[in-house]
Order: sequence, then structure tokens, then C-alpha cells
Amino acid sequence: MTLSDFHKQFPDEKSCVDYFKAQRLSTDLTCKSCSFKDFTFRNSKLRFYCKNCNKSFSLKSGTVMEHSNLSFMSWLFCIKYMTFTKKSVSALEMQRLLGFKRYEPVWFMMHKLRIVMGKRDALYELKGNIEIDEGFFERIDESSLDSKNEYNKEDDSSQKRGRGSQRQSKVLVMTESKKVKNKSEKNKHKPDRSVGYIKMIVMDDLKANSINKAVNENVDQHTEVLSDGYKGYAKLKEIIATHLVLVEPNKSKSAKQFPWVNRVISNSKKMLIGIHHNVINEKYIQNYFNEFCYKFNRRYFGNLLFDRLVVAAITNTWD
Repeated sequence: MTLSDFHKQFPDEKSCVDYFKAQRLSTDLTCKSCSFKDFTFRNSKLRFYCKNCNKSFSLKSGTVMEHSNLSFMSWLFCIKYMTFTKKSVSALEMQRLLGFKRYEPVWFMMHKLRIVMGKRDALYELKGNIEIDEGFFERIDESSLDSKNEYNKEDDSSQKRGRGSQRQSKVLVMTESKKVKNKSEKNKHKPDRSVGYIKMIVMDDLKANSINKAVNENVDQHTEVLSDGYKGYAKLKEIIATHLVLVEPNKSKSAKQFPWVNRVISNSKKMLIGIHHNVINEKYIQNYFNEFCYKFNRRYFGNLLFDRLVVAAITNTWD
């Protein structure tokens, strides 16, 4: 579906309401009061009414759109554009596309959707062969913002630089990475490993216990994990089937041994720099990784990605 197709399918607010209503009814909608599954719908009030107990709830109730005053068309256009582009899009650009005067409702809407993406990906475990590494991403914290919520470089100048900097978010990056057998001549330039699903998790620290906790929650215990010699991975053998350690001081050779985890870190950094200019509040940086991973993990979905995100938005209550 192109943007032109989107506007043909959703020319007005009514068409968006009808689509959203149909999607809700297709997800096994159930009355919270009596567990009945048959409803009537009143277009004048945009509410469902249970045919058994007559309890009602709004079309947005129980979805990511609950308590939002934005139109259904705004939500669907935002979902379409976020899934239409391979890269991320800034809230400022989305504000211009929607023609809104205020920035905050658009920013909040997009972050709600990014949280939904993270919730959906959290349902799946990584399996098989996995590359694991740590990434460091520049961001800002509350102390670097002035009274207008703008970045103040002078207040941030005294902070450390490099790997141990207070401005660096620590991110655990994990990618399914299967060894390619009998690689053809046509694909000889491609990595020796094929990538599956990925996960990126913002960490408070990269100590062994913290890494084990994150891996235990996101990785199947029967996997084979490949890591470098960082001491934070020393206890992985306690929670997974196989832990292979590869120490390669030569960066070019190391990149070939860990092709996908390095590529994920590199591409996500380019995304943050190119779209958001690295000025990202530490509270919300996980949301941007949610979007990056969600779209990467569904890179072959094509037009289905729009409908999938709509269903995820319907079945994930905002909290």
C-alpha cells in the first residue's frame, strides 16, 4: 500500500472508524463484565454495547488510543507512515505531515506506538545461534536540559567522554545469527552468517548478573551464544546451553566474526544521528530501539506491517 492507496482506502474519518471497528471485532472482543462476545455498535457515540448485559465501552477503550483526543485518521496515518518508511521518522516531520499546530500530541502518539512495538517483540524469544555484544549510544539526561526542555551543551561539558561517559547509554544487542553453509558464488560478498530476529535492551549496567537477567528473559535456554571476551559475559554458561567466546583484537577480523551484531549497532546509530540528531532523552531511548528492532524483525512483511501494527495497537492497553 502506497500513501496514495492509503488515502483512497481512508478518505475520511468515517472510513477510519469503520476499519478500526472491524479490526477490533476480529480480535475476539469480549465484554469485561460478563465475558459475552456479541455487541451492537452505535456510530453516534462510537461505543460498543454488550447484547447480554448492555454494558458499553468506547471504540478506543482498551487500546493504545485510549484517552487520546486525536482522530482515528491521525492515528492510522501515523501507523501507516511509521511502517511505510524503512527508517525512522521524527515527530517534527510527522507534525508537518499531519498539519498539527502542536508538537506534543504527535510526539506522545509516536512513543505510544513505539512502546507497543516493544511489547509485541517482548513476546518472542531469540533461538538457535546468537551473537551478543554491547553498544554505547550517545544521549542526553535531565541535567542537560534547561527550563525550556532544550539541550544545554555548557552544562554537559564537564561530563566524561568515551565508553564510560555519563552521556552513553549502555545497550545489550543480541541477534540470531546462523552459519551459512555452501555459500554460492553470487553471495560471496555477503556475511558468512544469516540474520534472524534481533533485540536491543537498554541496561543500567553491563555487569554479569544484569546481562544474565536480560538474556534469561529474552533468549531460549537451548541456544548457542557467541560473544567476545568481555567479563560481563562470564556467567552466561550458567543459563544457556552453549557459550562460545571469541577474542579477536583485530577490528576488521572481529567484524567478520560478529557481522550482524556489529551491523545492527552501526545502523541503529545512523538512524539516531540522521533522524533524531542524537539529542534523545535517556528516558525514551529504549522506545527508538523498539521501533528499529520491530521493523527489522518484520522487514519482509511488506504491506502486512500496517495491519499487524494496528492489531498490536488494539490489543495492547496503554499503561
